[in-house]
Amino acid sequence: MAAAASSTDRPGALEITRKLAEICGRPFARFAGPADEVAGRTARWVAVPGGPHAAAEVLRLAAAHDLTVVPRGAGTKIDWGAAPAQVDIMLDTGRLAGVWHEPQGSSVAEIGAGTPLRAVQATLERTGRRLPVDAPSPGATLGGVLAADEAGPLRHRHGSPCAQLVGVRYLDADGELVSVGLPGTAQFGQAAPTARLGGRPVAGPGGAASGGASAVLGGAEVPGLDVARLLCGSQGGLGVLVSATMRVQAVPAGRVWVSRPVWTPLEVHDLVRAVLAARLDPAAVELDLPVPVSLPRRRIPASHPSVAGRPDHPAVTGRPARPAAAGSLVVLLEGGPADVAERADRLTALLGPEAVVNHAAPEWWGRYPFAPGDTALRIEVPINDLHAAVYALRDAAGTPVPVRGSAGIGAVHAALPGSLPPERVASILAAVRGVLLARQGRCVVVSAPAPVRRAVDLWGELPTLPRLRNAKAHLDPHHRLAPGRLPGGL
Repeated sequence: MAAAASSTDRPGALEITRKLAEICGRPFARFAGPADEVAGRTARWVAVPGGPHAAAEVLRLAAAHDLTVVPRGAGTKIDWGAAPAQVDIMLDTGRLAGVWHEPQGSSVAEIGAGTPLRAVQATLERTGRRLPVDAPSPGATLGGVLAADEAGPLRHRHGSPCAQLVGVRYLDADGELVSVGLPGTAQFGQAAPTARLGGRPVAGPGGAASGGASAVLGGAEVPGLDVARLLCGSQGGLGVLVSATMRVQAVPAGRVWVSRPVWTPLEVHDLVRAVLAARLDPAAVELDLPVPVSLPRRRIPASHPSVAGRPDHPAVTGRPARPAAAGSLVVLLEGGPADVAERADRLTALLGPEAVVNHAAPEWWGRYPFAPGDTALRIEVPINDLHAAVYALRDAAGTPVPVRGSAGIGAVHAALPGSLPPERVASILAAVRGVLLARQGRCVVVSAPAPVRRAVDLWGELPTLPRLRNAKAHLDPHHRLAPGRLPGGL
């Protein structure tokens, strides 16, 4: 980075600004402002290229001047993960937008990385289709969703957005436009294009380019290196997404949400096992366990009119009342209206008299339990051990912790107050990770206040780190793309 001016008031910085304006257009290149930061690290320039070739020129300029580049979509997850070591150019993908798809009935759509997910769904809905993707971040772009591998409730049936990938176009660190697609798919106006990394072909089984291919990097084959899916979750550290070709499906004709109040993580465990064993083909199985709020209750005599004729009331029975519901377990059923109605009847019979069928999602559905300033955690564990993970988190924190997410696959989020000192957060993480380690689970810090982010291990043990380090060395050997954003300081 020594070749670049260290501040934007030097002649070299003005020259970079002029060149960026020539590439992107004068209104779309500027010095960065206070809001242009990545996890607390402020950028020096912001460039908004008008297309893939302009974006490639920005990367070539960065390479020529040894500048770092960090992509940004809508910025909804810009504070997730580690702060980059340096942000010279923030490459805004807002103009790399659009939805291109075949006529009605096509099973794929090519989508610009800067396209808001809501706009994608609205466009596809006109032809009765959708992406089976429902990332919780409001306003998120498809590129941002893929770069963070962000998934919502529909991951239960369809997997993460990465699982819907058919192919991608992305820019490597040198500004070369790379296409990676699965064999036999028509993508970007070509049939099964060959992916190239730095001018070297990526050969899949049978010699065709493949999203599940082994990659030939630096003359050596790296078994199982799936280039397209490596970009998922890489936060721009391996390449800049330009567009993605995704699987699409028909919009379900029927949808219902069957909810039941729940009181303890162990109860959730038993209910989830029962739901999955019943083979009801749920589209999502979501849990919401907020922090219960205890309100003072007025003692009501048994003779009071409000309890007269209610033999189950504690004032009549003398037994303590059941505590207010601490949360909800909600199952989404999708499909044909008659089929959904039949499965909903079976599910309510299974869940008992407290189960309720709704034709709209609960208010918390597809939202995170954390707020800006909180320490946000993601817990992934086999579903049979999810209750143990939640109990471990409660015990380590010394208090109930809000938990929400996909109980049907053991992937949930939790929130710790942002006011907790870093050493306290570190001790909670150590305790929870100790429990999860024996259960083949993980606890990752999604986002956190800067003092916490600097002091704690965000990722914990990561068996795939050597593979990630190898990919970084080949795809971005000079560490120009979002340096330090990946685990291990990559």
